[in-house]
Amino acid sequence: MSFDYDLFVIGGGSGGVRAARVAAGDTGAKVALAEEDRYGGTCVIRGCVPKKLMVFASEFPGMAEEARAYGWDMPTGAFDWGGFRTKLHAELDRLEGIYRNILKNNGVESFDARARVVDAHTVELSTGERKTAKHILLAMGGRPVKPGIPGEELGITSNDIFHLDKLPGSILILGGGYIACEFAGVLNGLGVAVTQFYRGAQILRGFDGEARGLVSEEMIQSGIDLHLGTNILSMTRDASGGIRVKASNGTERVFDQIMFATGRVPNSDDMGLQEVGVKLGRNGKVLVDEYSQTAVPSIYAIGDVTDRVNLTPVAIREGMAFVETVFRGNPTPVDHDLIPTAIFTQPEMGTVGLSEEDARDQGPIEVYCSSFRPMRSLFAGSDARVMMKLIVCADTRKVLGCHIVAPGAGEMIQLAGIAVKMGATKEDFDRTVAVHPTMAEEIVTMKAPVRRA
Repeated sequence: MSFDYDLFVIGGGSGGVRAARVAAGDTGAKVALAEEDRYGGTCVIRGCVPKKLMVFASEFPGMAEEARAYGWDMPTGAFDWGGFRTKLHAELDRLEGIYRNILKNNGVESFDARARVVDAHTVELSTGERKTAKHILLAMGGRPVKPGIPGEELGITSNDIFHLDKLPGSILILGGGYIACEFAGVLNGLGVAVTQFYRGAQILRGFDGEARGLVSEEMIQSGIDLHLGTNILSMTRDASGGIRVKASNGTERVFDQIMFATGRVPNSDDMGLQEVGVKLGRNGKVLVDEYSQTAVPSIYAIGDVTDRVNLTPVAIREGMAFVETVFRGNPTPVDHDLIPTAIFTQPEMGTVGLSEEDARDQGPIEVYCSSFRPMRSLFAGSDARVMMKLIVCADTRKVLGCHIVAPGAGEMIQLAGIAVKMGATKEDFDRTVAVHPTMAEEIVTMKAPVRRA
């Protein structure tokens, strides 16, 4: 049976574009890709990239304050949101152009259209065309969802934050995950009065308890009005034009803006997947095996639509493993073990491996931890603290987890992640000479465990 293409990719995010590019450019496969929105996906257009640029922008007031403590005459002017936003969107346009050119230069045919699956080898485009392919790759990503609260139509999600005409004077952020906490820090740094509600007992559920506790404390110290164990009951438009919020803690307040950061779901709706035999799980995630293959042998899925590990570099790795498996005849399972990651809160958190809580469940451990005021901020008179933490298996001495809360933690954890992935022991860390004076030297100078469990 002949097909129009060897591979048809649905979704133009980082994972889908990488798979399409490598399959076409490196293996000579005939490839097409359909994207209904903008090329680059969540990460480039409405996630990692614009968020990180906003993080950078939000840190300058603190830098100016610190500079004055070091003897510089450093005034802090007003933040020009309009000017920043214009430059931000110009950068996103540039990056989208790069993604389009990557596909074009590697011979991938692109369709600016929505694609649905018709059968195991056929997709239908919103233009009415039908295309056939030997293999179909689902890479549609995910989207933020609102929590089902009365009046929620008055609020926005992380998709909308980059398009505001002006920054609000005050904002309530609902949620305690990394998106909620990152934007709380960003908007606080840009001069917005930030309140954050989270229904749980502590923010950043799933991460190391001691690390997220320090992040929470530092967020509060920076001026974020954080309320734990608190949810929104209802929202209404106030006579003043703001949004009146009734909270589960008995308070009632008015905010200029409400932002929901209460979870994301896979973009698997109305894709024709279940009709052709693709199995879906909780919240619509596409169920796949270790090779990213669905229940339909010709259909594969990668990235956030599978809801495995929802990180851009993971989607890219999954795309590469898919090409290796399908187009190079080298079955390659996706390695989701020991993935380093960073949460761009203020301060940042970098983490790889097991939290102390999860490690305890696997056997006896030793915990090495140091929390201190770093030289740079101490000299400036700041009370801000950082933390370095290692979780060590008491039997094998292997480092099971590394957790850093500090400025630049994301940069540090990338390198620490190599050692943990290689199976380094605590003694390997101990044998490494410290780089002095740095914050990171604490990772290799902690000699005695603070506790055993």
